[in-house]
Amino acid sequence: MKIDIRKVIVLPLISSATFLSLSSCDVDKVQDGKMPKVEITEKGSLPKYDVDAPEVEVTTEKKVIEVPKVNITPAKED
Repeated sequence: MKIDIRKVIVLPLISSATFLSLSSCDVDKVQDGKMPKVEITEKGSLPKYDVDAPEVEVTTEKKVIEVPKVNITPAKED
């Protein structure tokens, strides 16, 4: 079986260097943007959806939960 050295060593090094260079970017906003002026000539509409949501029934019930007793013995002062 022949092993290609590029796949074993070179490609992981290149991908690691690329990841590190992209993850260490510092982005600063230098100018505010603004929306373009839009002229509407005809009425639009939103898409319509038919959603069948599942029926959910919420109930409550009382339960008694036993909490273990914890005994703490403070250390003796010297």
